[in-house]
Parts: sequence; C-alpha cells; structure tokens
Amino acid sequence: MSTLPDLLLNHARERPDAPAIREKRRGRWHELTWSQYADRVRRIAAGLKELGVQPGDRVAIHSENRPEWVIGDLAIQGLGAVSVGVYPTSPAVEVEYLLGHSETVVLIAEDEEQLDKALAVRERLPSLRRIVLIDPRNVRDLGDVMTWEQLEDHEPLEDFAQGLDDSDTAVIVYTSGTTGPPKGAMLTHANLTWAAGTFQRAFGTGPDDEVLSYLPLCHVAERLGSVINGLGTGYVVNFGEGGESFAQDLRDVQPTLFAAVPRVWEKMLATVEIKMADASLLKRAAYRTAMRSGRALAPKRMRGSLGPADRVRAAFADALALRALRDKLGLARVERAVCGAAPIAPQVLEFFWALGVPVYEIYGQTENTAVCTFMPYDDVRIGTVGTPLEGVEVRIAEDGEILTRSPAVFGGYFKDDAATAAAIDPDGWLHTGDVGELDEQGHLTITDRKKDVIITAGGKNVSPSEIENRLKVSPYVREAMVVGDRRKYLVALIGIESDTVSDWAARNGLAFTTYGDLSRKEEVRALVGEWVEQVNAELAQVETIKRFALLEKELDHEDGELTATLKVKRRAIEKQFEQQIEALYG
Repeated sequence: MSTLPDLLLNHARERPDAPAIREKRRGRWHELTWSQYADRVRRIAAGLKELGVQPGDRVAIHSENRPEWVIGDLAIQGLGAVSVGVYPTSPAVEVEYLLGHSETVVLIAEDEEQLDKALAVRERLPSLRRIVLIDPRNVRDLGDVMTWEQLEDHEPLEDFAQGLDDSDTAVIVYTSGTTGPPKGAMLTHANLTWAAGTFQRAFGTGPDDEVLSYLPLCHVAERLGSVINGLGTGYVVNFGEGGESFAQDLRDVQPTLFAAVPRVWEKMLATVEIKMADASLLKRAAYRTAMRSGRALAPKRMRGSLGPADRVRAAFADALALRALRDKLGLARVERAVCGAAPIAPQVLEFFWALGVPVYEIYGQTENTAVCTFMPYDDVRIGTVGTPLEGVEVRIAEDGEILTRSPAVFGGYFKDDAATAAAIDPDGWLHTGDVGELDEQGHLTITDRKKDVIITAGGKNVSPSEIENRLKVSPYVREAMVVGDRRKYLVALIGIESDTVSDWAARNGLAFTTYGDLSRKEEVRALVGEWVEQVNAELAQVETIKRFALLEKELDHEDGELTATLKVKRRAIEKQFEQQIEALYG
C-alpha cells in the first residue's frame, strides 16, 4: 500500500506542470505545480534530516493554514517521522501540554506570535531541540531559531518516502478535549491512504475540482480535504489570506467541493437573513418568491429527480435571486458541499438545499480518520448522517452507543493504553462515544454524545444537542448550552451573535457600547426570549427551556471555553458560569 508522500511523488511524475496549490498573498494568487510541490517537500525533508529528525520522532507544526503547513506535514511523514498539529489559537499553556506530551523534537512555528508562545514554555520542554520559524518578520533576535528559508535551502532528499511501513504512525491528531486533557490519536499511513481512496470514490472528485483550505489543518476534517483527499484525487487546494478575508477568499475561489462545520453554515444563513432584512422591498420580494420555489424543489433535489418542468422553475428562481446569492456566498460552483464535526439543525440544511447548495452530512471522528457514514446523493434524509461508506461496518450497542469498524480505525492513543483499550474492543470495534439509531435502510441518526445526555430529576433522558441546535437556528443566537442534569427542569445559557444583534439594535435605535452592554439590554433579552418560546412550542414538555441567561462575554478558545473547533466545553462552562446557572434555579 502506498503512503501520502508516495501519492505526492506520483502526481509530480504524471502531472508535473498541473496546478496543485494556489496561495493568496497581498490580494494576489500564486500557483505551485505538482513538481514544485514535491520538490519543496523533499527539500524540507532534507533539512529536517540534517537537524537529526529520525523515523518515529515527533515534529510539530503551529501555524495557520498556508502551503508551508502541508509541505512540512508531508516532509515529516516522508522521513518516517510523526507530524503533530497544534491549533493556531492554542494559548501557551496548551502549547506546553501538546509539545510536552508528544515529546516533540522540532517545532515549526508560523510567526512571532506562535514563536513567543513556544519560547515562554521552552525551558519546560526537554525534548524540544530546535524551533523553525516560517515568517521571521518583526522578530529582532532569532537566537538559535532557524528560519524556514534556511531549512528549505537543501538539495531534495534522494531517498524520500522510501522504506516506510504503512502500519507505522504518520500523524498524531490531538482531540479537542471537551471533557478533559486532549488525547493524541495516532493515525497510520494505512489509515490515511485508505481514507483517501474511500473518499475519492464517495465524493467522485477529480483533478479539475478545487477546495479552499480554511478550517484548522491540525483537525482531521481539514486534513482530509487539504491533504488526504487532495493527494488521493489530485485536485487544487487554495490557501486564502484567512481571518476576516475568508468571505472574499471564498468568493475568489468559488470551490467545487466545500466542507464546513455547522458554525460556518449557521453564520452564512444568518448573513443572508440580515442582508435580506436590510434590502429593498423589491429585493426582499424577489428573494421570498425564489426561496418558495427553492423549498418546493428541494425534496426532489434530495432524491435526484428534478424533471424538465422543475428545471425551468429552478432556472427562474436562480435568475430571480438565488444564483446571485450563491455567488456572493462563494458557493456558485459548488457541486458537493459537506457538513460534519458536530450536529446541525435540520432547518439550516433545508435552507441551503432551497438555495440550490446541496449539503450532505458526513459522520466520522478523529479516531476513524473521519471515515464512517456519508449521505447518499440520491437518498438525502435531513436529520440523518447517511449510510456507512464502502468498507465500513456500523452497529448500535445495547446502550445505544455507535460502534464502527474499518481499516480507518486509528492505532490508539499516544502513551495511553487504558484509553486505547476503552476505545477499541478486542474485536476491533471503535466505541465512538456517540448515541444513535440505524434504520432498516442503514441510515444513521445521531442523538447526542453519550456523556452529554441529560437525566432530569424525574428520570427522563433528554438530548441537549437537539435543543441547542434548534436555538442556534436563529440569526441572533451564536451559542446555546442546555443545563438540567438531575434538575427539575431545563435552563439555557445563550450567547448572542454580535454582528446580527448589533445590526438589529442599530435598526431599532438601541444604543450600546460593548458586547456585554448589548447582552444586558432588556430589548435584546426580549428578542431572544421570543425565539426561545418559539422553539419551546415545538418541544415536548420535559424538553422545554424554563429559564435562560444571556452570556455577557463571547466564548473563546483561549479562555478555555471552546475547543479549537468551536465546540462548547460543557464542564468548563458549567464551572465558570456556576453562579448564573444557580440563579436560574433560584
């Protein structure tokens, strides 16, 4: 079986002048061909080998998404070493934990900000021998820090990717740690290449497709899109300028394949609704008319059964408003869109199908290289996450936990045999920690995380994620966390969406200064309260939110409230906002 570095070399031999990577710098796009891509990877590998990196050594990358990230990742793998990603938003204390736990020998840091974090904890990292800096701007004294340019100034490594064992660990992906310290999931070369082949067949992608790399590359989802599937398929991976320029990057690229976590889809929906609220009467009327047609056609799109008359109606809706909206969102060329990594409200998916953007839910996790289920193109069922991918077995345990088995199941947790034994049973089944149901046709529905299910004082089991997702459908709600374990009733902590609520406040003549000030306004509380009542009307009595509190600060990864993938750390939130929660039960 080949490895990802082997796939890179194959593309360089067979398609040397075809574009592999595009990068946006200062507003202009620059191209890297497959031969140039492979050449740079082999040069970095030679530089790392000269630094003494040996097979099995861990080398960490602490950077935003950029070509150097994937170049470094493949160079490390091609040496037989192990690549470790660190989230760019990770604070120094988390950097210390990840580098220390993985016993990283070389750190590739992006810029002054990430370098400062490493230098602040370096004396407590005995394994760390060298730091390589990608962008040395603004760094006055490099000391013994090496630059990326110096690392790359080598002849390409001749024996690159030779003698690799596909059962060896290729990367360590640290899980988000919603309930404790992050665990290092070891993914083998075989895991990665099997995932590449599986998703190439599932997505039907080819060399003419394009993606935008923007989710954190140390997360398995973006690694799947930018590295694993990118090398398996040979499509073009685009790196924008990120941050606030994300929306423009997306419009520039207009990718054919677009993957996003629920938060991105929710934000896009909120953006459209606010723009329409501010639009002229004529534009609002055109939008409503077009969306009525889109919603009527969506079920047929989900079955792949649009007839000639339907296509005429769809073309009219597109001409009226929907094509322009997709273009402004950067989704004009999308043939396949994917949502995964966390639950999403059905209403959000229904909106995008009506808009003409086919969004397919996918289910997987770090421990199975994100390979588990995928929505069939001709049998989309909103509220489920599809059927098992080719070569994947899925079953439901007696307690409702989802179990999966395939060649994508990871090699275990680094330095944690007990956690590994708890995750993978003797028969090779991965215990996902998720609770779900399989119907007769094999469609999987996820109800919640096993550890998150609420048992009320009356003994009723409640799935908080379903309620939270319904609350987050509102363009005015960014975060929602339901509380009520062993309590008489449910309450919620709600974080407002600053952009949309600020816009609403301005249109209603409501003056405010800060996020906290806006959250404390009675008018804002009433706005959110009206939405909570609408959601309650659709829920069973035991599931309704009896009281809620608005958070007076935006939740943040650096403050330990969110994971790097923007999932709420329930235990941390319950502890930090204990007084507010108790007041709701007072």
